[in-house]
Amino acid sequence: MADQPTPLMPHATATWLVDNTGLSFEQIAEFCGLHILEVQAMADDLAGSKYTGRDPLHSGELTQEEIARGEADSEYTLKMQRAPVAVSRTKGPRYTPVSKRQDKPDGIAWLLRNHPEISDAQISKLIGTTRNTITAIRERSHWNIQNIQPKDPVTLGLCSQRELDAVVAKAAKNLPAPEEGEAPAAPSGVSDREKLIEELRAEREANEKAAAEAAQEAEAEAWLTAKRAAEEAGEEAGETPGEA
Repeated sequence: MADQPTPLMPHATATWLVDNTGLSFEQIAEFCGLHILEVQAMADDLAGSKYTGRDPLHSGELTQEEIARGEADSEYTLKMQRAPVAVSRTKGPRYTPVSKRQDKPDGIAWLLRNHPEISDAQISKLIGTTRNTITAIRERSHWNIQNIQPKDPVTLGLCSQRELDAVVAKAAKNLPAPEEGEAPAAPSGVSDREKLIEELRAEREANEKAAAEAAQEAEAEAWLTAKRAAEEAGEEAGETPGEA
């Protein structure tokens, strides 16, 4: 019976069986997939967590006849009458922990900037947001737009790199083929890290260029100031003998 499925709520089911049947602790533990000491603790009211009993008769996992067989023979192994239905996740936006929900706008802004080919529906499913939020960020009408900074959703923990790559690859297939004479689009194999490195390199070069120009302006200003001072000193020196 090692392959027999366990009840949908093992601890709650074990609590009900302890309180409402004459089954042995071994029978309950084996049926619920628990250790016998856990069942013993429930019976002695020593368990750290108190569980509300769940009736396996109501769910169809056991029948009264099956329980009677177990009560009549302590060596009898209870048989699952109807396996619990696996609970599958319903379709809808991805669930995001409360601690990370404030990071969603940053991740959306990053996707809109770096992957405009991804549809709103794909972004909504990837991050777990609404189309209204995506539209507000795209149109810069979001109530907190001043504080939104594009950040990689993978770094923020909103999705995995594999999930992001799959969405990008799927979106790339829907892009129209370039017409003759047009430059081919950037290869989809370029990773986000390479794009980020390229952006940082361009930003650094721009900063270095701005710093060099500022230094040249400062040097030119100092030279002009020194020249004017020298000219003024020469004029004063030329006027002094005449006055004497």
